[in-house]
Amino acid sequence: MSDPILEVRNLHVNFDTHEGTAEVINGVDFTIEQGETAALVGETGCGKSVTVKSLMGLLPSATIPEGEIIYKGQNMLELSESEIHARRGREMSMIMQDPMTSLNPVLTVGEQMVDVLKWQGQPRMSLTEWLRDKLKSGSEAEYRQRAVEMLSEVEISAPERVFESYPVELSGGMRQRVLIAIALLSEPDFLIADEPGTALDVTTEEKVLDLLDELVEERDTSVLYITHDLGVAREVSDYINVMYAGEIVEQAPTADLFADPHHPYTRGLLRSIPTLATGIGEGIEGHLPDYTDPPRACRFADRCPHAEPECRETYPYPREVESDHNAACHLFDGPPAHERHVDLGAETVDIGPPPWEATDAGSESDAVADGGSQT
Repeated sequence: MSDPILEVRNLHVNFDTHEGTAEVINGVDFTIEQGETAALVGETGCGKSVTVKSLMGLLPSATIPEGEIIYKGQNMLELSESEIHARRGREMSMIMQDPMTSLNPVLTVGEQMVDVLKWQGQPRMSLTEWLRDKLKSGSEAEYRQRAVEMLSEVEISAPERVFESYPVELSGGMRQRVLIAIALLSEPDFLIADEPGTALDVTTEEKVLDLLDELVEERDTSVLYITHDLGVAREVSDYINVMYAGEIVEQAPTADLFADPHHPYTRGLLRSIPTLATGIGEGIEGHLPDYTDPPRACRFADRCPHAEPECRETYPYPREVESDHNAACHLFDGPPAHERHVDLGAETVDIGPPPWEATDAGSESDAVADGGSQT
């Protein structure tokens, strides 16, 4: 097997605030293989976007006190800003979350796409240098042709017209397709899609996700989807990482996670998905903890219906509960998923088996698994 394209190891990301240091990302680990499509799933505010912006080097105000981001065998945190900028431009790309605000309103779609083709991955330039380049005579026919072809690939019916249009002249779905076209212009090896359909209606979102899935499959691109919707993750991903309050609480191949969800938070997310059979879903009571004063053990304990006193005293390190299936919860036994937790694994915490396994839970498990089938 070839080396993974991306390995995130024990990543911590902090922000200095007036209230103190916010420990937003707390020891995140995940891997993406060559050509794999993975998902990072969790409710709003759990740290998904902070995680991926850290991967891209887009958080200048953040502090990363610990961790590694290994991309193609190199630790991105050890590279210079210019080296990161070069890779971000040519090999790594990102589709931003909101199509309504991610495009420059004073430039046409074509100007923005041509600028990407000309300057992505190149050293940063001043405004004066950029304007001077704009005033140069000379043909940009090749850039224009490539941009129009890319607009056509994302199934925009009038690519020439859209090339000349300003973002305000386009619908939300059209803008999202333009963002996808821009992200794929440089044929990246690794693509991050940060909730690419969240600002769209359901029908348009499905079309956009199907289109994106088709395009990245053709190019064998490795993809990390960011979403709060496990139903969407089920449709687009091979592997799912469930995040809560800056920590990965469960990881598994998509089919395995839906067939047998382990962590109480994952099960709560699945139960909250609306279906025709169960209505609008139950939701999860409570709210995310304060990142400036997070719980020292389980960050989900205050919202967990199965929490015991030990959950608030001893850190629930991620453990391998099944082959290629990790869960960070004291309800499960298993060896530590990461070497740094070996010492913690020697301390036994017994709060009993999962309550849903102690009863006749067959029907409940089926309902939970079925809950993610409808987006």
